[in-house]
Amino acid sequence: MSETTPRRRGRPPRTESADTRDRILTAAREEFSARGYEKTSVRGIAKAAGVDSALVHHYFGTKEQVFEAAIEIAFAPALHAPVAVADGPVAEVGERLTRFVFGVWDNPTTRAPLLAIFRSAVNNETAAAVFRRLVATQLLRRVAAQLDLPDAELRAELAAAQIVGTALMRYVIKLEPLASADLEQIIARVAPVVQIHLTQP
Repeated sequence: MSETTPRRRGRPPRTESADTRDRILTAAREEFSARGYEKTSVRGIAKAAGVDSALVHHYFGTKEQVFEAAIEIAFAPALHAPVAVADGPVAEVGERLTRFVFGVWDNPTTRAPLLAIFRSAVNNETAAAVFRRLVATQLLRRVAAQLDLPDAELRAELAAAQIVGTALMRYVIKLEPLASADLEQIIARVAPVVQIHLTQP
C-alpha cells in the first residue's frame, strides 16, 4: 500500500508564513525600485513573489501599506542615526550624525534601496506621505529626543535637510563637482552646519 502525504489544512506553519512574507517584501522592494510607486501594482508584486495577490493583501493590506513595510526595512540602516547623536560628546554631534548618514549613502548596498525610496517619494504624493511619516516618527523625533534644547524637532529637521539635501545632489542628481568630491571633504564642510542646527542656542 503506497503512502501519501496528507494535505495540509488550516493556516500554514509560522516558518512558512514568515518565508512567504519575506518573499513578498523582497519582491516589493525590487518592484518599487525598478518601476516606482505609481507603476508598481499588488498583482505585479505577487507575480514576482510567486504568490497569489490575495496573500499580499492578507499580509500587508493595500499597496500603500506594502510600500511602507518595504521601505521601513530598506530605510532601517538610517534609523540608527539617533544612536550616533547620543553616543559621544555634544561638541562632536554634528560630525557623528553627518558621518553616519553619509556612510549609509556611500555604501552601494544600503544606497540602492534608499535611491528607490527617494525616487518614489519625489514622483508620487502617496509615497511621499508614507516616507514623511516614517522619517518623522522613526528618525527625526528620535533625534530630537536626544536634544535638550528648545525647538528640538525643528533643529533635527534642519540638520536632516542639510545632510539629505547634500546627499540628493551627490547621489541622485549627481551634480559635479559634488558627485565626485572626496567624502571626507564633504563631511568636513557639512558637519559644522549640522552642529549649529543641533546645538547652537
